[in-house]
Amino acid sequence: MDLEASKQKVKALTEPRNAVLVGASERQGSWAWRVLRNLKQYEFPRPLYLVNPRRSEIEGERCYPDVRSLPEPPDHLIVLVPAPSVPEVLRNGAAAGARSATVFSSGFGEAYNDAAVPLGRELRQVIAETGLAVSGPNCMGNICAKNHFVTLSEDRPLTLREGPVALVGQSGGMMIFLNASLEERGINAEYLITSGNEAGLGIPDYVAFFADQPELKVIILYIEAISDIEKFKAACRMARAAGKAIVAIKLGQSEGGRNAAMAHTASLAGTVEAFDAIAADVGIIRANTLDDAVEVTELLVHTTAPRGRRLGAITLSGAFRGLLYDAAERNGLVFPKLADDTLAKLNAVLGVGSLVSNPIDGGFGVLSSIDNYKASIAALQADPNIDMILIQENLPREPGSDRAERYIHTVDAIVAGGAPKPIAIITPVSHSQSDYSRALRAKVPNVSFLLEVNKGLGAIAGVIRRDELERLAGSPESKIATPAEAAAAARMRTMTTSGAAALNEIDSKELIRAYGIPTPTEIAVQSPDDAVKAAQRIGYPVVLKAVSAKLLHKSDAGAVALGLPDDRALLAAYERIVANVRRIGVEKLDAMLVCQQVSGGLELVLGLNRDPEMGLVVMAGSGGVLLELTKDVAFAAPPISRDKARAMIERTHVARLLRGYRSAETRDVDAVIDALVALGRIAEDLADAVQSIDINPFVVLPRGGFALDALVVPH
Repeated sequence: MDLEASKQKVKALTEPRNAVLVGASERQGSWAWRVLRNLKQYEFPRPLYLVNPRRSEIEGERCYPDVRSLPEPPDHLIVLVPAPSVPEVLRNGAAAGARSATVFSSGFGEAYNDAAVPLGRELRQVIAETGLAVSGPNCMGNICAKNHFVTLSEDRPLTLREGPVALVGQSGGMMIFLNASLEERGINAEYLITSGNEAGLGIPDYVAFFADQPELKVIILYIEAISDIEKFKAACRMARAAGKAIVAIKLGQSEGGRNAAMAHTASLAGTVEAFDAIAADVGIIRANTLDDAVEVTELLVHTTAPRGRRLGAITLSGAFRGLLYDAAERNGLVFPKLADDTLAKLNAVLGVGSLVSNPIDGGFGVLSSIDNYKASIAALQADPNIDMILIQENLPREPGSDRAERYIHTVDAIVAGGAPKPIAIITPVSHSQSDYSRALRAKVPNVSFLLEVNKGLGAIAGVIRRDELERLAGSPESKIATPAEAAAAARMRTMTTSGAAALNEIDSKELIRAYGIPTPTEIAVQSPDDAVKAAQRIGYPVVLKAVSAKLLHKSDAGAVALGLPDDRALLAAYERIVANVRRIGVEKLDAMLVCQQVSGGLELVLGLNRDPEMGLVVMAGSGGVLLELTKDVAFAAPPISRDKARAMIERTHVARLLRGYRSAETRDVDAVIDALVALGRIAEDLADAVQSIDINPFVVLPRGGFALDALVVPH
């Protein structure tokens, strides 16, 4: 991937030497008419040419029959012609000298229109052949405020100013709504790109370009699908290295993939969960809603990220304190007890004895004077137990709130003066802005105004979580594959060419065992007599299991017998299992597996799953028969370090159980970590050969752990 070439292409798209509107129209309300109006209204400073062979002029502007008739070579093509004509327009434009194009036209295979798929392939081929930098097709145009270049088909007024935010998304409508909400908050988007179907330029290209724009602080992405995950990750890492924050709204659950799942892991991992695993490594904050994206952006544009999850607050009412406590617990944040020195300072300043707590109720003297207000903030700033300070206040919508305005300016001055900890102003409920409030807000750029408690604390938690997970993303120390690992990987690649839908349990366990994941003592047999001999060698009680690649979930098929105490019970179980599997159409088994009985222990599920967009991700969580119901699982992208594995476990209820929930004995968490690191190595070594691995259950004992069952599905 060549991200430097990406930057140059986006530069050509956003900084054209001229613009050529192909398919220009005087029909009011049409997209062509809107685009022409916006180019004029927002004063595009370069030459603008109109092309329509059926018109000699449009609204007093000369209209040319084709791009070859222009007085100078075309540079940027704005294409609003029917889909079948688009490839020819692009070919002709490129031949005449064009470097870039925005294609509004749809009809290239989107919306499940299979008949138009060949035209979509032709369009991609033309783009590849010509080297044009193309936004779209099926897009709504773009905004490049820095260059007054607006091809967006929006007919509502736009605030065209340079700003700290760039937007890019595969839905033009969502980009327009998101931009309107940001403008409402006084946040200007310098770039708004509606990338459409991305036949040419895609989100990774734009992110790479934004990484080089020094004025940008936040890049907001609206993603429906990612076609090149490695390029996407590389571009995001480039932007993060340049100090840009990335906020993403990701749509889509992979229901089709779930329905076709052959292992528990695949049935649990949808696109969003897998995206989160990738996002954690590349520093993306995923927002659940557009509102959440706006709130996170407000925080990131105006306030530095806190170093931890401990908050301090000054409120105007006791009721708001309760809302803060609830929202903090919901979002994994805390309001810790204030340090003794802080309490002493506050009691001395406010004269309220032992009534001071965190959050601080402003009614107890805090708001009685500006000096008390400053002293209270200073005390929280000095408290070693506090990472960030929240202050309840409303942004006045009209003149008359002198106290509020004075305190808001005070907070801004404190931050501007070099306050060591971030400060944000927060309100109990979302509210609209007025021209007055936006003008006031513009005068206090050093503090964020978070609207509504849960959204505000959710934004803070999202930024903190981004930093925590990003710190875990470093690759573990490289390790040379052992001979056993190399041999197992080679066998796995050979098996992928056999066309098998899945490996049987014996072959599956052979792979994971080679990477160091322990399994119980097991012996494969072909007859009842051999089963008895194996059981006597292992020692009763034993487990008996049927082995066949066709048996994906053996318990459901009646193909497992547990706790067999003697020869007689073993022979009866052997006969019963053979009958059970025949009833479901499995006439011939690969083998029977006689296994050491592992009693007690905590059942987990561990695994890998290949997401259709994100690639392989590692999973860990609660195992057993209620797995699909509880979905107490966490995902991470390989490579898996020990710290990353530990963090995965901590995101599930399993962590409390491993520590000995309600006086139960503790379990060997290091055994789980070892297994997750091994799965990460398998994902790296066999990235092209494995579709999924399902270890369910992985039983954790006070010392050690065992994979009692395993299913490997080739890619």
